[in-house]
This record gives sequence, structure tokens and C-alpha cells, in this order.
Amino acid sequence: MSEELTVFIVDDDKDFRESLSWLLEGEGHHTRCLESAEAFLEAYQGEPGCLLLDLRMTGMSGLALQAQLLERRWVIPVIMITGHGDVDVAVQAMKNNAVDFIEKPFDDGAILKLVEKTLLRSRDIFSKAQEVNGIRERWDSLSKREVGVAELVLKGMANREIAEHLGISIKTVEIHRSRVMKKMQVTRVTELVKLVVAIESDSLR
Repeated sequence: MSEELTVFIVDDDKDFRESLSWLLEGEGHHTRCLESAEAFLEAYQGEPGCLLLDLRMTGMSGLALQAQLLERRWVIPVIMITGHGDVDVAVQAMKNNAVDFIEKPFDDGAILKLVEKTLLRSRDIFSKAQEVNGIRERWDSLSKREVGVAELVLKGMANREIAEHLGISIKTVEIHRSRVMKKMQVTRVTELVKLVVAIESDSLR
């Protein structure tokens, strides 16, 4: 699995980056080193893997980069690297969806174990993200009127109620409803509900 995934190391300490990269590549992991959060934002293309992120750096901080990841819906798991006395800030990083944090100086075995665990989790995270993105693309393909009908269907309204609410014929409602189900690739309303819940849950993550 590690051959397919990239461990991104973002730290403004060149010696530390190179040392950590050497350690990880010695265990068969593919790494990519970047000297700043800004450099990561420029270089990252959504590749699966994990991010080893220094909390305090020149320029954008690790926490600020985390905020950017959330804003851009990038799901790469983050391991926050902290220095002594940064535990309170590391707790905030965990609230921002960091999967874990590790304090410098750390044992080689500890970081290797943490990276392995995170990469295992990364596969599931990226697989789910791809699935949700596919659902979102289908939803975004609906016309404005189809979305309106779908939202009322999701509220449990019958075709007659939807027609009265929107001021259109029942036949028109049936056509829009059929198109919604076809575009969303479902046959039952319960299936449509599950897809919309998946989108909304991902948006709130």
C-alpha cells in the first residue's frame, strides 16, 4: 500500500525534513518534502497519502494550513508535529481533524508506527471521499427545478402535494421526479435519502 501513497512532510527545518524522509523511505514509503505550508498548497494535487505537518513554521502555521484543507475539502489525514509546550495547540489541531500528533523529539519506531496506521486509514478516507464526490457531482447535475422537486420528495411530500406547492401539474412533477431518480442512479426514495445524507455529512465533517 505504501507504494501507492505519498507521505508529505511539511516542515521549515531542512535537516529535519531530510532525516524524516530518509527514515520513511528506508521502510519503503514514498515521501515528498516541502519547506512551507504555502509550498504544499501550491504543489498538492489531491494525491492519497498522509501529511506530516509541523505546527509552528515561518509563514503560514500548521493550524492555518489545516483550515485551508478543510475549506478546500481535501481529506488527506494530518499528523501534527509539535514542539515542547505545544500540547494545547495540538489539541486544537485534533479538533480540526488531525488524526494524531507527535511531539519532538520522537522515537523512530513511534513515528513509523503512526505513519503506517495513518496510511491504512488513508485508503478508507480517500475511497469514501471519491464516493461522496461522485454523489455530489450527480446532485449538481440536477436542474434547479429538479432540485426543488427532489427537496420536497425528501420531505416526504406526495406528487400531488408537490404539484400544489410548486404550482405545476402532477405530470410535470412525475417527469422531474423520474429524472432526479435516474440522474442520482437510485430507484427508491430511501436510497435518495441516504445519498443526500452522505453529502451533508461530508459537508459538516
